[in-house]
Parts: sequence; C-alpha cells; structure tokens
Amino acid sequence: MSPDLRTAMEQAAPPLPLAVAFSGGADSTCLLHAAVRSWPGQVQALHVHHGLQAAADDFLAHCRRACDRLAVPLHVARLDASHARGESPEDAARQARYLALADLAIRHGVRTVLLAQHADDQVETMLLALSRGAGLPGLAAMPASFERHGMRFERPLLAVPARAIREWLAVEGIEFVDDPTNADTRFTRNRIRHALMPALEAAFPSFRDTFARSARHAAQAQQVLRSVAEDDLRALDGRMSIDGLQRLPRERQANVLRHWLRSAHAASPSEAQLAELLDQVAACVTRGHSIRIAVASGRVEREGAVLRFVVPAPSRE
Repeated sequence: MSPDLRTAMEQAAPPLPLAVAFSGGADSTCLLHAAVRSWPGQVQALHVHHGLQAAADDFLAHCRRACDRLAVPLHVARLDASHARGESPEDAARQARYLALADLAIRHGVRTVLLAQHADDQVETMLLALSRGAGLPGLAAMPASFERHGMRFERPLLAVPARAIREWLAVEGIEFVDDPTNADTRFTRNRIRHALMPALEAAFPSFRDTFARSARHAAQAQQVLRSVAEDDLRALDGRMSIDGLQRLPRERQANVLRHWLRSAHAASPSEAQLAELLDQVAACVTRGHSIRIAVASGRVEREGAVLRFVVPAPSRE
C-alpha cells in the first residue's frame, strides 16, 4: 500500500466483522482491497443500486466480479430513486442509501460499515458548506465516525488524498469503474473538483491538511455549542418556555432553538427564519401576542407560555 493508505488502515480499528460500502468506483475499490488485506476473513461488501442512471446495472455486474475475485460476500439493496416534493434528489438518495446500508449490515451480522470518502472529498464538502453560508456543523464537514439507523459508520480514508488512491490502484493493476456523472460540471461538487481543487493545489500545497485541521476545530466548537444548548434546554425543562428564552442572551436563544428544532423535530431553520423567530420571542410581552413562523417543513407557534413545532397534515389532493 502507499504510505498514506497504509497509515490510514493501521490507525483504523473498526469493530469486526465489517462491510465496505462498495460502488465499484476507485475510492471504494481501494478501500475494499485495503480492508481485505488488513482484516482477512472479516470483510463483506454492500452495494446500493439506486437506478438513477442507465449504467447502474453495469456497476453492479462489475461489483459482483470484483467481489468474486476477492472471495468477499456481496449484498445488494435496490432503491426507488423517487423523492418527496421539494426535496433534493441527491439528498433523498443519500438518506435512502444510509438506511439501506445499515439495514443490509444489520441483516448480515456486520458491526461496522466503512465509507470511502477521502481527503479531497472532505475539502469539497467544506467548500460547499462555505458557498452555502453554513455554520459550524457544515464547516465541520464529514466526521470520521458516526452512528445512524443503529449502525456504526467509519471513514478511514479521510486523510488520504484522491491522487494516492488512484496511484495505488494503478500500481496494483486493480480495475474500477468511472461514474460518468463525476465529469458533469452542472453539479457544484464536480465544478469544485475540476476547477477549484487544482487551483488550491497550486496555491496551497498543504491545503488538505490545513482544511482538515479547520474542520476539526469547527467540530470541537460545535460540540461546545451543543453542550451549552443541552444545558439550556434542561434548564427550560425541555420546553421552549418563552420567559425562559427571554432570560438568555440572544445568541444562546438562537443556539438552543436550533438545537431543539434539529434534535426534537429534524428541522433546520434558515438564517432569516431564525432571526424572525428571535425577534418575535423578544417582542412577546403580552398574553395576546401570537407567534406563527414557517420553519423548514413546519412552523413554530406560541401555545400559552411555550413554543411548539407543528407539522401540517399532508394534503389529500
């Protein structure tokens, strides 16, 4: 293995047995081969067939051949690529993919799922977050490990440059498939990859390391804010008491409201929505003052002395 790849796999200590989320592309192919060498007899492969493009069946056939050569069990989930009205197709596909991976892993006795995102992916994620005006959660980019749908996910390659992955595959003569959509610059991430990443490489050769350091700082700061929000929420007895909120500085009001909406209702307010909500909380000095503000897919309303989050009933049309 290349030095970067060898270090990454030596530092990884995932609970076994594990599975690799395997698309057949360069990154997951590298991770699958490295995992088989690092933990022989403990590796399975999981493939999610989205059906989003005509080549999806060819990708699956390639994955079957690759896993047969490695004597690795391959488990496949087929997804409906549809998405809800107003929902991003990419976001819908990503959420469905995590659920499918977790379900496959649990059914086949896997304790950890390895994902193949690497150092360049991490930089792209941070640049996307910056372009959207994201806060600390976005700037923290992708965590090295997390739990979702009852399964542990790990990203052991986050410190490995994309170039090192491709070079190792070439040296080893390992085949992989190239997703043609990766060259489509209509997608923002692809524009970043093809236009900005080479410029960053030329101007700041160590940008992968420094971006990763900034992501870690952002993640640490976000953890502090989460702890403060949890303390404030406990002080409010888990209820969005308007009087209790008004006793907090505006910045902590914003912090605890974001935490409450995200953790209890999976809702993320825009900056404008949150500012309007804070203004209404500050102005709420009489019993007759009503609050009714759209937030994400629902709304925040005043109910007596507290705020509540309401999700409208689906239309029957």
